[in-house]
Amino acid sequence: MSITSLLPGRLGFGTAPLGNMFRAIPDDEAAATVDAAWDQGIRYFDTAPFYGAGLSEIRLGEALAGRPRDAFVLSTKVGRVILDETEDPAARDLGEKGGLFEHGRPNKMINDYSADATLRSIEDSLRRLRTDRLDIVWVHDVAQDFYGDDWLAAYESARTGAFRVLQRLRDEGVIKAWGLGVNRVEPLELTLDLDEPKPDAFLLAGRYTLLDHNRALQRLLPAAEAQSVDVVVGGPYSSGVLAGGQHFEYQKAPAAVLAKVDRIKALAERYGIPIKAAALQFSLAHPATVAAIPGATRPSRIAEDVAALDADVPAAFWTALREEGLIAENAPVPTA
Repeated sequence: MSITSLLPGRLGFGTAPLGNMFRAIPDDEAAATVDAAWDQGIRYFDTAPFYGAGLSEIRLGEALAGRPRDAFVLSTKVGRVILDETEDPAARDLGEKGGLFEHGRPNKMINDYSADATLRSIEDSLRRLRTDRLDIVWVHDVAQDFYGDDWLAAYESARTGAFRVLQRLRDEGVIKAWGLGVNRVEPLELTLDLDEPKPDAFLLAGRYTLLDHNRALQRLLPAAEAQSVDVVVGGPYSSGVLAGGQHFEYQKAPAAVLAKVDRIKALAERYGIPIKAAALQFSLAHPATVAAIPGATRPSRIAEDVAALDADVPAAFWTALREEGLIAENAPVPTA
């Protein structure tokens, strides 16, 4: 199925930052950011146990507890189980994402994509989110950035465990849709080649942005479109570097990336548009992409995102990006 009928709009809220990503965020600031998203009309919220060892789910659940459950769409993820025992968050092995949630809860996290762990993860998420149901469930991070050369083993565990459980739950009407939530295109390409089980959608973070989109354009997005598997774009601002931050791929941005961002910014300034508008609208211009879920920890950022989605970007700007080699020749761009 397509999830376009399920999603309430093209802009959602990715709540990884609410898990104290990069910094310790006060509870009241986190709550105010969710409230701002609601007040701006956002009704799709995405989270995960991984974000601060359950902290993002807890904060999101508290902020949404007084809202009518039928009024919003909620997605979370499976693949990690949060335990009661504790560990040093800064010492966790997170592959290429080391230290990402060192300010999160100290609860120990274990990677487990088995059927039993998937059911337990969903049950735990429901409790933390203070809700009776989930709309979309993503299988989280079965990719190279977390598992290196062992990623195929993690993927196979998910294929025989989490994939089948989620498809059954969808078919039974317990959830409305399922898919994979990853930062690499290869697991998604592999999944599209499966005869079964078949996902409804993918959440792809960081791989279809102004800064990084060539690989996704080659095979993944055309194949997803052909199979009616929708793509939700996570990280449309490339971990923040396209929105005034200094992070790319969840780490300090290298000089080459910062130089490319400066070139895009210069063009955006020439045409009088916010760089956020360029980044967000580019990610949503491909026919396979159905929504984008930028993250935020400050209420003011939400209004910026809403404005970016609606900003008038002249066609000449996209032409200039192509002419300067800043976007691929075959990348779709917004049309008036």
